[in-house]
Amino acid sequence: MSPIYVALDTPDIERAKAIATRVRHHVGGIKLGLEFFMANGRHGVHEMADIGLPIFLDLKFHDIPNTVGKAVQALRPLEPAIITVHASGGRAMLEDAKAAAPTGTKVVAVTMLTSLDANDLTSIGLSPDPHEQVVRLAELAKSAGVDGIVCSGEEVKAAHAAWKDGFFVVPGVRPANGSSGDQKRVVTPRAALDAGASILVIGRPITQAEDPDLAAREIEATL
Repeated sequence: MSPIYVALDTPDIERAKAIATRVRHHVGGIKLGLEFFMANGRHGVHEMADIGLPIFLDLKFHDIPNTVGKAVQALRPLEPAIITVHASGGRAMLEDAKAAAPTGTKVVAVTMLTSLDANDLTSIGLSPDPHEQVVRLAELAKSAGVDGIVCSGEEVKAAHAAWKDGFFVVPGVRPANGSSGDQKRVVTPRAALDAGASILVIGRPITQAEDPDLAAREIEATL
């Protein structure tokens, strides 16, 4: 199965369904984020699941442990393949999220958003080294018992070396000739996979292409 999960970051469910249907033979799953979920809710997730691809529900929970545990438990009927929580929520929150998740659902911890760089880390009082921050949070996620992490392609090699059986989600992936957009730490799909990525999250290079199916096939061919 393809390691590509197409990010359908749109509130328009008909557009999301149309793109997913067109690319379904060249991607391994569908990523649905806050934008989609807030507009379409659980019913929308069910409709997307009917297309027949695994669902990555990217809601990035970050709250007190009890609240996150109950929120994850509320998602059980949707049986998502993957869900996200923020690693910076701490060990107890990560443990509660994993304990509440359905059997078979991977819980992955977001380390550092790919839209952030060293200057952003400094502005919120953290060490200005993205690599150091990601490795620290990866160690926390591993010890808390979740399945893996979300990190950029720049850090996934080090994280994979320290966590051989971890599940690594790499967003901010762009083809060699693609625009970075609002992403600051990007790599090519091939480079991310070679560095240890388990799945690649790719949105705009596919969804905003004139022919999404062709774009997905061209990216898949590089893998």
